[in-house]
Amino acid sequence: MQAAVVGAGITGITTAYYLARAGYSVTIYDERKYPAMATSYANGGQLSASNAEVWNSWRSVYKGIKWLSKKDAPLKINPWPSIDKYSWFFKFIKEIPNADTNTQRTCEMALEAHNLYKKIAFEEDIQFDKVEKGILHIYTNEAEYENAKRVNEVYAKAGLNRWEVSADECIKIEPALVRPPKLLGGMYNDTDFTGDIHKFCVELLKVLQRKYDVKMRQIKIRNLKSDLHEHQGPVVVCAGVESKMLASTIGDNLPIYPVKGYSITIHDPKVAPWTSLLDDEAKIVTSRLGKDRLRIAGTAEFNGYNTDIIQTRIKPLINWAEKMFPGINTENITPWAGLRPMMPNMMPVVNRSRNSKRIYYNTGHGHLGWTLSAYTAQSIVEQIRGKND
Repeated sequence: MQAAVVGAGITGITTAYYLARAGYSVTIYDERKYPAMATSYANGGQLSASNAEVWNSWRSVYKGIKWLSKKDAPLKINPWPSIDKYSWFFKFIKEIPNADTNTQRTCEMALEAHNLYKKIAFEEDIQFDKVEKGILHIYTNEAEYENAKRVNEVYAKAGLNRWEVSADECIKIEPALVRPPKLLGGMYNDTDFTGDIHKFCVELLKVLQRKYDVKMRQIKIRNLKSDLHEHQGPVVVCAGVESKMLASTIGDNLPIYPVKGYSITIHDPKVAPWTSLLDDEAKIVTSRLGKDRLRIAGTAEFNGYNTDIIQTRIKPLINWAEKMFPGINTENITPWAGLRPMMPNMMPVVNRSRNSKRIYYNTGHGHLGWTLSAYTAQSIVEQIRGKND
């Protein structure tokens, strides 16, 4: 049976993989000639069950308001009126009571995805600069630190062991880290890992083309609108921020908003951490991608469908790197910006269309596309097989 996947990022490539393994003849459609050239190109690199906490909290709301006039704030909101944006915020606030439940479920999915990624990499012999040294969260704000202790209890229910470490232990875990002023301590787990999402997608597509004869076609996503409901086999929409537009053509409403994130890749760093870090106050993450690259990513920007690389948003990432790792070589960096497809409840959409029996959605992963996609891809294919059996 034929199947189509719309989108060639991490979600689409892993969905195509599980469809192909299930015996489907798969065609991937994407606007770009190569896989993982949009949101899956240069993200933070973390496969992080320990970053599964959803953002739905009054703390996030207050921070967003406080940072409205700060150009380099970790969370930046363009206050210009927009129905989509303010509708999204209203739904976001309504989900605050469900935050712990959604955090636990997200963590559970992430832990399942960890195992699936490792299985894919082993069985298909995929190299993607994987580094298995866990993730260390560091804290310089007392309220954030106390919240992290509470969230640990939620993670424990999901099966993740993340434990508190002192400021001195943070430095022992990652010696390249110069002790930040007011460092209170950290949270550490040794099961999370990092890797190059773009390299993983490129290598997995090679496997799909060689082993399963999967086709990839370059086509404008908007040109697929009239074809979605006419396709003879299952169609899985994994189109990131374009998923909302595609869903609307068949009467489905996906309240996805494009939340912009930035990264820099530091090439040939002289001093850089191997343990992945997450600064919870600055909302900045690091991932070592082999011996010659360090990825630093962060910030969230609500500014519509805009991928411009703005220097005032890149500069804080460079400044943070130079402050945390004195002597690091920031002469040769590559900046990047991408749009995360984010739902108001911070949970991915993994289900069948309400208006078409052949159309399915695997999208809306927000900042956790790399972390969750292997699990959600397997899940949507299981749904498809169950409907067709």
